[in-house]
Amino acid sequence: MSRPQHLRHSVINQFLDSIARGHLTSPLPSQHALAEAFNISRTTVRHILTHLVAEQILSQQGRQFLIRRIPSASTEARIQTLPDDAQYQHVEQAFYRMINQRVLRPGARFTELALARETGATPQIVREFLLRFSRYALIEHEQRGSWRMKTFDRQWAEQLFELRALLETHALGKFMALGADDPRWLQARDLLARHRQLRNSIGSDYRLFSELDQGFHALLLSAAQNLFFNQSLEIISVIFHFHYQWDERDLQQRNIVSVDQHMMILNAMLAGQREQAVSLLHYHLDTAKQAMITALVVNQQPDASRTT
Repeated sequence: MSRPQHLRHSVINQFLDSIARGHLTSPLPSQHALAEAFNISRTTVRHILTHLVAEQILSQQGRQFLIRRIPSASTEARIQTLPDDAQYQHVEQAFYRMINQRVLRPGARFTELALARETGATPQIVREFLLRFSRYALIEHEQRGSWRMKTFDRQWAEQLFELRALLETHALGKFMALGADDPRWLQARDLLARHRQLRNSIGSDYRLFSELDQGFHALLLSAAQNLFFNQSLEIISVIFHFHYQWDERDLQQRNIVSVDQHMMILNAMLAGQREQAVSLLHYHLDTAKQAMITALVVNQQPDASRTT
C-alpha cells in the first residue's frame, strides 16, 4: 500500500473512532473544519466522506453529512492491524489534533498508555512517535512512560528568533543573488499572487494562512541550498504551529498583518530591492516574535497544568 493510501486508511480509522466516541456528531462540521481538525487536506476529507457514505456510515443531504449509523467494530483492532508506518501517521495526526483542540496544553502531563488508548495504536508505536517528536523540545520525558508538554518563556522565544533571523537573512541574501532564469523567481511571483488572493478573502479564510506561511519561509531558505537550514525550518514550523494554535484570540488579525508583511517582502524581492527586503524581513520576524511572547504569557495559566 502506498504512503497516501496508508494516510487515508489511517484517517478513516480516526473518523470512525471519533464518531464512535461521540467526538463527531450530526451534522458533521464543514470540510474545511474537518481538514483542520484532522490535519489533512480538504481533498483527503472529500475522499473519506465519499467512502463513509458508500459504507453507509454517513448520508449526505445537500452539502451536509449526517451520521447514519455508529460504527460497531473496534477501532483499536482496526488500527493495530495497520502497518507500523500507517499506525505512526495515525498517532501523529491524533496527537496534533489533541494539541489543536487544547486537550493537551503547555504543562499538561500524559502517559504513553493513555495516548495508546486514545489513539488505538500499540504502545510501541506511541513511544516511537514521542521519542522522535521530543527533538522539537515541545515535550519532555519525566519518568518511565510519562511525558509533559513543555512551557517556555521570553528568553526561549528570543533565542528561537535569533536563530531564525540569522538563517533567513542569510538565505534572503542568497535568494537576491539568484540568476534571472532561476525557477524560484517564478515561485516568488506565484506566491505573491496566492497571498493577494488570500488577502481578498481573509475574513473567512484566515486559517489558510499557515500553508502560505510555511511556503514563504521554505522558499526563502531554499536559496541557501543547505540541508540543515531545511531541518531548522521543520522544527520552527512545528513550534509556531503549536503555539499559535494555543492562543487564538487575535489569530485573524495576526494573519492579516503577516500576509501584508509577506507581500511587502515579496514585492521588494521581485523589484530587486535587497536592502529593503532585508529590512522588511527583520520587521516581520520581530512582529512574529512579539506575538509569540504574548502567546507564551497567555498560555501560562493555572488550568494548563491539568493531567491527561
